[in-house]
Amino acid sequence: MDILKLTETISGYVWGWPMIILLLGTHIFLTIRLRVPQRKIFTAIKLSVSKDKDSSGDVSQFAALATSLAATIGTGNIIGVATAVSLGGPGAVLWCWLTGIFGIATKYSEGLLAIKYRVKTSDGKMLGGPMYALERGLGQKWLAVLFCIFTAIAAFGIGNGVQANAISENFTMLFADNSQVASITAWLNNTLGLSFEPKLYMSILIGLIVMALVGVVIIGGVKSIGNICSALVPFMAILYVLGCLYILCVNSQYVWEAVCMICREAFSMKAGIGGAAGTAIMMGARYGIARGLFSNESGMGSAPIVAAAAKTRNSVRQALVSSTGTFWDTVIVCAMTGLVLTTSIIAYPEIDLHDGGLLTKKAFGMIPYVGTPILTFGILTFSFSTILGWSYYGERAMEYLAGKRSITTYRLIWLAVCFVGCIMSLDIVWNIADIMNAFMALPNLISLLLLSGVIARETKRYLWSGKLDETDPEL
Repeated sequence: MDILKLTETISGYVWGWPMIILLLGTHIFLTIRLRVPQRKIFTAIKLSVSKDKDSSGDVSQFAALATSLAATIGTGNIIGVATAVSLGGPGAVLWCWLTGIFGIATKYSEGLLAIKYRVKTSDGKMLGGPMYALERGLGQKWLAVLFCIFTAIAAFGIGNGVQANAISENFTMLFADNSQVASITAWLNNTLGLSFEPKLYMSILIGLIVMALVGVVIIGGVKSIGNICSALVPFMAILYVLGCLYILCVNSQYVWEAVCMICREAFSMKAGIGGAAGTAIMMGARYGIARGLFSNESGMGSAPIVAAAAKTRNSVRQALVSSTGTFWDTVIVCAMTGLVLTTSIIAYPEIDLHDGGLLTKKAFGMIPYVGTPILTFGILTFSFSTILGWSYYGERAMEYLAGKRSITTYRLIWLAVCFVGCIMSLDIVWNIADIMNAFMALPNLISLLLLSGVIARETKRYLWSGKLDETDPEL
């Protein structure tokens, strides 16, 4: 068995039913124990655009949320949903959506613990995340170390290399048949005595540009990343949602039929796209839940790392703001993507349902002139913002493991991976990142479950007692 097959096998196993049941079970458990914090989502949205100016922290609550969304809203929301539909049928959309609904409670809990157990460094910066909850809340430093090791490794894959590769692939596709590019390639080959393809030259150029842009942003730390993400994330999300709304208007006659199909096939016992008769429910649930969990990262422990840097009066306020990330990411964006794909399936039955990427391109191709550019621009900006968000996660993990001095070295390696990701195929790296993500989730879920009493107590103190505006003297 070659390395690619081996990593695929391991990735399929660790993201199999045991992990899905553990994650979804945690979502449901926290929803019940915290008395359904999802019902405060509109309060949370209001808080996300408010500022706690006199509170301690490095960035505003919105900047922390935008950075978190930058790392989560990505190709998983576009191609990932299409893959779930192609493998599990339209019913996977409902399972994906339900995962987002329950996942709000988990993202809330992660944000709360991030603030509750964060620490202030000698230079006044706030550090937090599952590693500090594990160490300070549970006294399990060894689990904190494991979490940081998995995070630092996974960041290079899901948060960097594969995202840079997506940027490169989309740009090279745009210019693949350009005659001027072909002429420049011929001149370079003759001058340098090489025989490179135009795509390789384009990839090298794109790699250098991506590396430079990322370097300019991350050198400023969380404030620089937060400022860029605060401007980029709302713009790219609104543009993508507008594209989805246009397609749904074009396919308006199929919207209700699509909703019925999604609900019906989510519980259908007949043979579906992804499996034989009697397994349709399991296939739809498996891929829908897995993609929902993967797209919003609720339970993985990444988002609370940046949530800990937010300026907030108490832990519950930031917990509510953090929970809106899952709401926007999965409940809104993934659901709209699923509706767009399902209405397109009904409108164009000749579409090859087994190719998630082609299915998405066909759907957005219905928008005259600008459909494909919107999709391409969305993938490019989503991928770039993901690189920025995950760079912060990786840095904080390395700082916990090896101290502040390690950050410069980590950044240099990060930029090198940006370049390599643009010019290489990264199937193996993607599989390894999947595995590391699962390993990240395990210690984080332990902290959430064992500290659920703390989460419930803080929630009762501030949320259910009507004291959201009260300042916690310990922060």
